[in-house]
Amino acid sequence: MTSTLYYIICAVLSVTVLLGISMMSKVKTAVWGNIISAISVFTGIVVTLLYNQIISVGSIYVYMLIGIIIGSTFAVRVKMIQMPQLVALLNGVGGLASALVGILTLLGVGQLVSDFPVFSDVTAVLAIVVGIVTLVGSLVAAGKLHRLLSQRPVVWKNHSVVLNLSLVLLAVSVIYAAFVGNVFGSSTDVTIILLISIVVSALFGFAFSIRVGGADMPITISLLNSLSGVAGAIAGMAIGDILLVSVGGIVGASGLFLTQIMCRSMNRNLMDILTGKTTIKKSSSPVEEIKEEVSEKQPENRGNLSDGEILKAAKSVIIVPGYGMALAQAQHWVRQLADKLAANGADVRYAIHPVAGRMPGHMNVLLAEADVPYEQLYEMDAINGDFKNTDAVIVIGANDVLNPAARDAVGTPIYGMPVLNVDEAKEIFICNFDLNPGYAGVENPLYTKKSGVHLMLGDAKDSLSKMIDWLNDCD
Repeated sequence: MTSTLYYIICAVLSVTVLLGISMMSKVKTAVWGNIISAISVFTGIVVTLLYNQIISVGSIYVYMLIGIIIGSTFAVRVKMIQMPQLVALLNGVGGLASALVGILTLLGVGQLVSDFPVFSDVTAVLAIVVGIVTLVGSLVAAGKLHRLLSQRPVVWKNHSVVLNLSLVLLAVSVIYAAFVGNVFGSSTDVTIILLISIVVSALFGFAFSIRVGGADMPITISLLNSLSGVAGAIAGMAIGDILLVSVGGIVGASGLFLTQIMCRSMNRNLMDILTGKTTIKKSSSPVEEIKEEVSEKQPENRGNLSDGEILKAAKSVIIVPGYGMALAQAQHWVRQLADKLAANGADVRYAIHPVAGRMPGHMNVLLAEADVPYEQLYEMDAINGDFKNTDAVIVIGANDVLNPAARDAVGTPIYGMPVLNVDEAKEIFICNFDLNPGYAGVENPLYTKKSGVHLMLGDAKDSLSKMIDWLNDCD
């Protein structure tokens, strides 16, 4: 294969990967987008093996088979509720792969950019740094999501000092590689660079991710996804692989765009999240004032109707899913309830907050598993103005994303975060496990509203089954 043909194929594959990612942003084309990207990446592997004349090396296929077995096992055994953890782990694996490429390049194993040794060494160190940060940060994120680690932010004494010192040491390792590393130095220099890069990167990755609370995890996962792509692109520079640079850059850029979108959706500053400033000690006084204001908002007189009668009479219903629905694995019960409501003459829609759940699109994935028509899913901006004219809102395990305190409770962690206007609805059915605050630690004034709120605490599936029985009674 000639270099010209190889570069043309790389350009085409880069475009198809970009096309696949673009298609995955829409529900109708998401499946095909995923397939196109997967085929493009597989084709890229084959082309790389052919171009570098290593397709006959048998050990490569053994490792690929091992990867296929592990990936297939995950695909079959991992439950939908565990998908955020899996995404975090996959981001980490991508970072580890890039770090290994950087380590081998620095050691001179299979180095491809012999004409530019300084550039190769510097990019190798950067690949190690970004890759290890991604790996450790992803492992911490997965541990928090899987409840192996505390989901609350963990802040050490002098935490910022640790982060800043780590950055300084990492900068030193890069400069060391550029001036006195593998090119001009000895094997001892390489060992020192590797130790500083790996150890300090691991420390930085742990220090920044342990400070992030569960409420900000969707943004963290988006950022780690971006970093995995950046690490791959840098690793591609280190070994002179243009396709790896291109695809890694696409993944890094798309992840960064998603991170920015998530930050805007939560009214967050990325640096504040990474330094743990978004979760602070809650102040009860502003929330108490909001409680009084919410309590004064009385719905129109509904008479002495029971909860079941109110739900049966509703002709417009909005369902608000949250992380609690994922924990209870209640998406199929939600679909059954929606079907019953629709059969009873109600117009049923779903309000999806951008950061509901623990990763971008978490609620969409869960509802798709229950075959909920995508036409019924509405983004926050598209449906927020309709709550005030809605007969009933059914909340399934959501808290922070509909907390009215986000609008007015200055000094709380969620202040300024755009939320769903659930409190404006005529009747609100809340199917949450308990009345504890969400991950942000801010009390929800809706729970103390004097009327118009129907609390159905406990397992969401039990609450939904009870509501389905109400509707069955009128058949």
